[in-house]
Amino acid sequence: MPAMLHRLVALALPPRCPGCGAVTEADHRFCATCWMSLAFIGPPWCAGCALPFDHHRGAEVLCGACLAEPPPHAGARAAVAYGPVARTVALRLKYAGRTAFAETAARLMQRLLPDDAALLVPIPLHRWRLWTRGYNQAALIADALARGGGPPVARSLLLRSRATPVLRGLDPRERQRAVAGAFALAADARRALAGRHVVLVDDVYTTGATATACARLLTRAGAGKVTVLCWARVIGTDAD
Repeated sequence: MPAMLHRLVALALPPRCPGCGAVTEADHRFCATCWMSLAFIGPPWCAGCALPFDHHRGAEVLCGACLAEPPPHAGARAAVAYGPVARTVALRLKYAGRTAFAETAARLMQRLLPDDAALLVPIPLHRWRLWTRGYNQAALIADALARGGGPPVARSLLLRSRATPVLRGLDPRERQRAVAGAFALAADARRALAGRHVVLVDDVYTTGATATACARLLTRAGAGKVTVLCWARVIGTDAD
């Protein structure tokens, strides 16, 4: 694009904050107010579900819930806690067609990608939901992570073989029942997975029911390790 045309487009359609819509210096940048309101997640946290701890307890320490029911994956990671700004990004990406927000999320998730990750696997949508929405937000985030230097994306390795109800409002046990048996693997999955470190990519981690179901399937099929990576993690009762 010629420089003059680029400047005209920038004047007519300036970059805007993904959280509130205020004009910003560059695409995917948050305004100062929204940036300060984001609660970034990192250690000290639960090694299983990324629940933040108030003080360091050790790198491999699990929270009470993960001790009672250890997850089948090597840990979940999330860029930010689910709050007003994180929610806005997730919901606009998921339901309002703001597909560029996948890049916004991926830029802040990139720091949490394991160094030895070999494959990015997005949490799949059922074909009917994919048809009505037009895209899988988790796959878009995975693509952006790959463009940012991450490993390749395997979009069709994990399948959602059965439609599931909307999980919003369900308690953890209800979510587990809702996703039980809902996922399957592609025919050649075992060869692709053999011994490799797989990163499951999703937008929001709530109770971990979906990630747990997918991770269990991947590990049984021969993945060497499965890590879960999300844009936002729900803490407490912040879920919609």
